[in-house]
Amino acid sequence: FGMFIHWSFDVQLGMVISHSMVGASGDYLDRYIHQLPKRFNPVHFDAATWAQAAKMAGMNYVVFTTKHHNGFCMFDTETTDFNIMHTPYARDLTRMVVDAFRKEGLAIGFYYSPDDFYFLHKQGLPVSRARPEALASHNPALNAYCKAQITELMTRYGPVDIVFLDGLDQFSKTELARVCWDINPGVVVTRGAMATPEQETPDTPLPSPWEACYTLGDQWQFRPTNEHYKSGRETIIKLIEIRAKGGNFLLNFGPEADGDFPPEQWGILNEISLWMFINQEAFKQTVPCPTIREDNIWFLKHKEEQTVFAFVLEDHWELGERKSYSLTSLRAREDSEISVLG
Repeated sequence: FGMFIHWSFDVQLGMVISHSMVGASGDYLDRYIHQLPKRFNPVHFDAATWAQAAKMAGMNYVVFTTKHHNGFCMFDTETTDFNIMHTPYARDLTRMVVDAFRKEGLAIGFYYSPDDFYFLHKQGLPVSRARPEALASHNPALNAYCKAQITELMTRYGPVDIVFLDGLDQFSKTELARVCWDINPGVVVTRGAMATPEQETPDTPLPSPWEACYTLGDQWQFRPTNEHYKSGRETIIKLIEIRAKGGNFLLNFGPEADGDFPPEQWGILNEISLWMFINQEAFKQTVPCPTIREDNIWFLKHKEEQTVFAFVLEDHWELGERKSYSLTSLRAREDSEISVLG
């Protein structure tokens, strides 16, 4: 169970992250690139609070967006001035995220996009994802630029546990994965090297490691209006289903421009934490059962002990109402014990 964080300077406009640059006019791009960074100052950002909340919610890792498709680096880099150090905030957000989450014992993950709209614009090319030269496989300068940035990320923040490579170009993701593995052979490369279904869960378990990534609302980055958040119940049920099928669940949060999560997101995270405080035992050292579910009851089993956790997902259950269930895929012994967590 991991915390995904999508965040860039264009959160100030409450828009979809990065993609407004595609096909935009020269005037728009000029204001986007030169005006917005001068106003980005997330004074309420507190990485320690994020990390403590993730830990309380039973999360095991974080994946932070170090650079999205717009090319703006949320870390201190020598490759470009288009980065967090050239804003009024002028502090390395990525460094603070790494330090805070590592202190809580969570694994450190970096999202990185080799698609780079700012770099294309600097080259005098149209900002597009459809033209060959937009891809590092057809743009040697972009390829070298991305390798320099991923090398910085892999060497300046201590051991990196996870790298999530996003973008359209499988060639560039393969090249960057090799850079990551050359520096740290133990790093887990997710997107680009394993299945990462987005906004969907496979019907059946996959034969290899996989990770489903979902937004908490409709958008990846914070949107102030017309946003529809999943309930705490919905996210908990997704966690149960994904884990029962052997996958990881990467749940996305989007901070506001001031650096804090909006109250709606904090509320849902708190509800997950409450449930996890009671039921966390079911997610420690557990793996899928040969039969992952029976009707509305999902299963996980302990890796070593003869213990099965059964999650009963009833749509409605009146207080005091008694119900009975018969499980045909499990067999009890005379000394078997049945209990309810919490």
